[in-house]
Amino acid sequence: MNASAIEINHRHADADAPVALVIGSGFGGLAAAIRMCAKGWRVQVLEKMNTPGGRARVIQTDGYTFDAGPTIITVPFLLEELWALAGRRLADDIELRQLDPFYRVRFADGDHFDYSGDPVKMRNEVLRMDPEAGRGYDAFLKEADRCYELGFENFGAHAFDSIRDMLMALPSMSRLRGWRTLYAMVAKHIKHPKLRQVMSLQSLLIGGNPFSVTCVYSLINALERRHGVHWAMGGTGALVNGLVGLIEDMGGSVRTNAQVQRINVENGKACGVTLSTGERIHADLVVSNADTAWTYKYLIEPQHRKVWTNAKIERGRYSMSLFVWYFGTDKRFDDVPHHMMLLGPRYEALLEDIFNNHHLAEDFCLYLHRPTATDLSMAPAGCDSFYVLAPVPHLDSGTDWKVQAESYRAAIAKALEETVLPNLQDHLSVSFMTTPQDFQDDLLSYKGAAFGLEPLLLQSAWFRPHNRSEDIENLFMVGASTHPGAGIPGVLMSAKALETVVPNAALFKQSMQ
Repeated sequence: MNASAIEINHRHADADAPVALVIGSGFGGLAAAIRMCAKGWRVQVLEKMNTPGGRARVIQTDGYTFDAGPTIITVPFLLEELWALAGRRLADDIELRQLDPFYRVRFADGDHFDYSGDPVKMRNEVLRMDPEAGRGYDAFLKEADRCYELGFENFGAHAFDSIRDMLMALPSMSRLRGWRTLYAMVAKHIKHPKLRQVMSLQSLLIGGNPFSVTCVYSLINALERRHGVHWAMGGTGALVNGLVGLIEDMGGSVRTNAQVQRINVENGKACGVTLSTGERIHADLVVSNADTAWTYKYLIEPQHRKVWTNAKIERGRYSMSLFVWYFGTDKRFDDVPHHMMLLGPRYEALLEDIFNNHHLAEDFCLYLHRPTATDLSMAPAGCDSFYVLAPVPHLDSGTDWKVQAESYRAAIAKALEETVLPNLQDHLSVSFMTTPQDFQDDLLSYKGAAFGLEPLLLQSAWFRPHNRSEDIENLFMVGASTHPGAGIPGVLMSAKALETVVPNAALFKQSMQ
């Protein structure tokens, strides 16, 4: 091993403990590294970019701070578990502030629904929109709770490693009638078209079309109600920095500007990586937090892949991508809440264009993030920091984003000016974009898909890329594109599921002797 290449602090890991390399420093990779450190492994995280965080990286410019990726923080206990593994308390390092409302859903006609964790406020909002919806809404909540208990609590942190694991889950899936789509389940209970949108759009946050994904993802509704929607003061980057600090305190390290070009395989086992510089780093175990399709297709030579062949990878149905415009203003827009969903006149037809037709439509639905509604540190005094995100087709659309990006941004800016941000373009002080092409080129996402395989019934649980590689021994997967899926809770749970298939370092060492 090249000692200069891996600088691992041995305060917590034995000097002769086995080595684990983690590819990628997104939330899944950082959480996996902490859990591996707690199991006695010597751990190093390898990050392609010059700062940690992966899709959750931070961009700072001209006094503005932009969280590049996930911003909706739920299920704080998963973070608290990581801090506890390091012998610390989350609250000592991170202030999580619960939001009220969680987010505002604005419709094309200007009406809006404030979605919150307060059961009285929520019921009042539902009944304001449809006075006859009470009984159906109650039935929907009851069914969403059942999906949460069976889908998230029972199986979210358990790796689907074999046919037996799938067979154990079948009775629950049958009770939940998991073959129904999320939208069909909502529509069974709720008749008002706007309320149907409000209660089904959450699957878009994890890359799923509510008209296609399994109704089990109604668990997101229950998850938010039970655990809240939070903001980490200082931004998502504060959480990333906190997690990196835990890894270092536990004896691991995070190395940036270290792009993995290949996972080295000998005798069917992962034995380290080769960086883009040609440097080889030995390891006893490799965990990939990179996109799984990219990992298998581009980091592992074809002769080592009998399950995840190129043909299988190409047959998969991939999630949509994202167009994200980051901008700062020289004034504040105090009528805009922290999180807002702006829906257009089309719902099902627009999603059909995005997910199935791979057509970049002229209309869009938007997620507007204004962190300065809660956290003044994200922008200079008297200013606002924003990003606005539009779900768009992945790169199979054939869109030339070098040509299309600016006109698409301008159309979004015009729509925001006409709705919630009047005279926006007169007050812009910072502006830049991320396109599906960037998701492929910079974040190494196959087809530029932002969430890996779309979370359809037959691309979830056992049918999703496994946490333990089906092809290569001592290779494991965490993150949005493996089980259980995307979103901060999903990727943190993937690291927890990893614990069910990775042995303690001492046991691994014994098995190798």
